Amino acid sequence: MWKYLKKYMLFACLAPVFMIGEVAMDLIQPDFMATIVDEGVLGLSNGGVGDLNIVITTGLKMILCVVIGGSCGVLCGVFSNMCAQNFGNDLRKDTFRRIMSLSFEQTDQFSTGSLVTRTTNDITQVQNMIQQCIRGFIRQMVFMIGGIYCMVSMDISFGVIAICAFPFLIVCIVFFLSKVTPFFSILQEKLDRVNSVMQENVAGTRVVKAYVREDYEKERFGKANKDLVDTQLHILLLMSYMTPIMNIVLNVAVVAVIYVGGIRVQTAGVTPGNVMAAITYLSYILNGVMMFAMIFQTISRGMASYRRIEEVLTCEPVIADGSAAVSDGNSAAAASDKGRVALRHVSFAYPGGSGEQVLTDVNLEIEPGETVALLGATGSGKTSLVSLIPRFYDATEGEVFVDGVNVKDYKVSDLRDKIAIALQKSELFSKTIRENIKWGNPEATDEQVLAAAEAAQATEFIFSKPEGLDTMVAEKGMSLSGGQKQRLSISRALLKDAEILILDDSTSALDLKTEAKLYEALRTTYRHVTKIIIAQRIASVRGADRIAVIDNGRIVACAPHEELMRSCEIYQDIYRSQLKEGGDIYGE
Repeated sequence: MWKYLKKYMLFACLAPVFMIGEVAMDLIQPDFMATIVDEGVLGLSNGGVGDLNIVITTGLKMILCVVIGGSCGVLCGVFSNMCAQNFGNDLRKDTFRRIMSLSFEQTDQFSTGSLVTRTTNDITQVQNMIQQCIRGFIRQMVFMIGGIYCMVSMDISFGVIAICAFPFLIVCIVFFLSKVTPFFSILQEKLDRVNSVMQENVAGTRVVKAYVREDYEKERFGKANKDLVDTQLHILLLMSYMTPIMNIVLNVAVVAVIYVGGIRVQTAGVTPGNVMAAITYLSYILNGVMMFAMIFQTISRGMASYRRIEEVLTCEPVIADGSAAVSDGNSAAAASDKGRVALRHVSFAYPGGSGEQVLTDVNLEIEPGETVALLGATGSGKTSLVSLIPRFYDATEGEVFVDGVNVKDYKVSDLRDKIAIALQKSELFSKTIRENIKWGNPEATDEQVLAAAEAAQATEFIFSKPEGLDTMVAEKGMSLSGGQKQRLSISRALLKDAEILILDDSTSALDLKTEAKLYEALRTTYRHVTKIIIAQRIASVRGADRIAVIDNGRIVACAPHEELMRSCEIYQDIYRSQLKEGGDIYGE
């Protein structure tokens, strides 16, 4: 935490200085009031005759003190907010930066809802803690020390009363805080659950409505929300017991001051104004102690939140940059390997799962510029295989090579710069069509954007819209059809102009005619790019240079369509079920 706070230590130091000024002005006020009562009203030193001039003069001094104290309070608020808000800003950016660097398995472990809570609510709690420590802690501490000093300076018996009340208040605070502190972490976990349910329902609203499951989801959200409310109420209930108990102690102490003050007035030890001032000071002191309870509650909750944030900040990415320095080089060997992909004796099981292997002893060599298709039943391991190439996951066994270099030796960003991916589920952003396509290459010109869109067969629907490339895309592309979203995703991948293009079932929503035109453009315009295509339809892949047939995590055959038709029984079965009389989408 110090790492983020030290940058704003000037603000953190100035805020308490001005707070001391504000509290000092407040501490002077009871003494002025005592002067008004004793001299201005009762005229104790003037034979019992009050003096209006004293009332006016002292009243003006009180007003001046209020102005000075208020100015100090404003400056304290400004500096404490600047410190806390900038602290929170830096912490939130670093947390988000770390989340962006986490691997898929780590993101899954935390859950989306939890990461949202940690980046928003948890950091807000830590900000509140910092602000309370800078402002509230100093304020109450000065009130307590200054109030006790002022009471003792008037009469030591007043100070003794205040000090005697302290142990009761401290025991009360410690007892209740020890009860509620463990629930703060639980409270944030309940909030995680609420955010997760909310996120799932907002993202999957079409499915919820299609299956008429609104009532079920309302009930599920209600249960998560009730758990959150119950935990919050439990904390508030415990804290609600504390306030009345502390008020009883405060009132007993006030009664004691009045009683002792009455005796001391009769013996001329103190004046009535002193008694009034002592009561005010006592209220300052004991209210300060009560506020300390609230501050410690905020600190307890803030520390619980910071520990959750720290879990993210200290979580080292599983997929880390390679230790070896890798560069393209200028050698002939490096040039000939550009776009080459190799998987050698690769096996893979998803982290945190049952340990069951998804891929087993996979061997595959893909030449630069070659088009290789992956075909197999759902769950056979096609997507898992291509996920190993950009290191979304690391192989459990074996090695994966890109451009003749083990992917683990690359800097992750350099490796992924070599690869463009279009997924079946198209992820689009709330930006214009142009900006969504340029996500693949922010420096691209409009001519390059249109060329990529033309190859992806997207220009027809783009220019059918009144604003063309400047058409805004709704969140997650809800304003577009499935095929339109896929074509924009493919345009984005093509615009990146990477060495390797992976199409992971990204043409599933396209009709055969549009798909045929797309693959023709890939074969002619992007023949220098290594293409790995995952598809469910033989019509989509039969024109590839080779087709790798995957069955239960193993490559059982890898050859052109004609050879597979002669030698691979699994491929033949798929062909007969799909294309008994089908044509070739490549027109061959």
